[in-house]
Amino acid sequence: MRAAALYSAAGAMLLSALSLAPAGNAGATPGMDERHGTTVAVARAAAAGIAFGRCPKDQGLPDNVQCGTVSVPLDYAQPEGRQIKLLVSRARATHKDPHNSKHRVPGQGALVYNPGGPGASGLQFPLIGVLPAWKRLAAAYDLVGYAPRGVGPSAPLSCEDPKHYFKGPTQAPLHPSEAYKKERVARAKAYARGCAERTGSALQHYNSLNNARDLDVLRAALGQSKLTFMGASYGTYFGALYAHMFPSHVRRMVFDSAVNPDPRQIWYHNNLAQSVAFEGRWTDFREWVAEHDDVYGLGTTADEVLRNYEKVRARLAAKPAGGKIGPGQLQEAFLQAGYYDDYWPSRAQALSAYLKGDSKPLVELAAPVKEAAAEEENTNAVYTAVECNDAPWPTDWAVWDRDNTRLARVAPFETWDNAWMNLPCAFWQMPRQRPLDVRTAPGELPPTLILAAERDAATPYDGALEMHRRLAGSVLVTERDAGTHGIAYGPNRCVNGHVDAYLLEGRLPARYASCEGHPQPKPSTSRKGRHQAAARP
Repeated sequence: MRAAALYSAAGAMLLSALSLAPAGNAGATPGMDERHGTTVAVARAAAAGIAFGRCPKDQGLPDNVQCGTVSVPLDYAQPEGRQIKLLVSRARATHKDPHNSKHRVPGQGALVYNPGGPGASGLQFPLIGVLPAWKRLAAAYDLVGYAPRGVGPSAPLSCEDPKHYFKGPTQAPLHPSEAYKKERVARAKAYARGCAERTGSALQHYNSLNNARDLDVLRAALGQSKLTFMGASYGTYFGALYAHMFPSHVRRMVFDSAVNPDPRQIWYHNNLAQSVAFEGRWTDFREWVAEHDDVYGLGTTADEVLRNYEKVRARLAAKPAGGKIGPGQLQEAFLQAGYYDDYWPSRAQALSAYLKGDSKPLVELAAPVKEAAAEEENTNAVYTAVECNDAPWPTDWAVWDRDNTRLARVAPFETWDNAWMNLPCAFWQMPRQRPLDVRTAPGELPPTLILAAERDAATPYDGALEMHRRLAGSVLVTERDAGTHGIAYGPNRCVNGHVDAYLLEGRLPARYASCEGHPQPKPSTSRKGRHQAAARP
């Protein structure tokens, strides 16, 4: 319970003292214009449907997955104005019972999935039906994924030339100097300016409220009177907005690794809380490495492992590995271990090998993949646009400097990197939304299922508790003493059983349920688990 102790003591006390400065002229709450525009767009989509056919070749999807597009208004206040097309993918329900080949499984319509981000694409989702854990769902549901507005082929956003996106090797100081801060402020201003220049006034329409409206248009285009939806990470936030805005359109909803929807948390304070939680998960990883000192030789305590990690940081600062891997790339690779504990062995092995003179495993894990530059630049652009547009942010650099300097004293691992990622929001040139106060009254919304791991760093557990309080009739399933981000159909059979019972039969446990955490990974010296961008909530 070390992460919980950090969060409830120094971390929580610090976060409660941090104030959010007003962000100039915040946009108005959604009004009649958007509601009317949504009604128009939904009716139009229901009439048009989706003409599914072959998927674009660049998506790399097999023939059993079909694709089509759905048109949504760029601005729901002007439904007859500019339209953008969202690419949708679908694998039809197999109707095959994986446990009884003679039994035909009746269909239950479409299951729409969003993997989070903001900025992640769900187009690959229909492929998951071939995995054993998903076969029962794949028998009953059409599995539907899509690229949300701004993502990939769906009216893509860009804030800078992808050729310049990967900058490396880079530094990542835990306690940056004033000169370094000044440089990062300049970069954040330039990035915000680039977003505005490359997209223009349309940029303001890439936000979570429109993502929720788009989801209702997609529901109608699929011919579904009610929506069955599973969202992970950020997908839980605009899923909650959907539940608040369209409760009568909900059939079943799964919120996997829930974002805290409290409007006071969106998004500045949620990111501060995330940095605190990552410190705890970083400690969990180092303790696991120390338990396996016989394999990795990195120390028998978490502090010894940290000293070896810092030794590697210092060496990379002086001489980047392979000319590509500096402290910034090291930080990104090990941040991923905070999301997924199945990455722990590969990270520990790479660190161990580097200290023994072999830098190849670390280079393989952490080197930027140039071929992915355009995709990752797009993902980052959408992430930035949505979070900056969604809510007021502090516009005074002094507020950011004060809050993150304080926080880095108790949670240095991720604090400043998280701040730099979000800092363009301080200088954003678009109007801001005011976050909805997400709430549903008893009986207004069908029962929904919330999943959370107690030690999840990307979406801290308090967020799931808050989501549960705000969605009347919801049920919270907790994976105890575990920290993987996204737990549906992972290694925990107890969690998976609850999801199956809900999505397949509409059955839910009592208001709260818990599952024992899945086992920690076994130590290994393999090089699996190479670089993969972690979607931030």
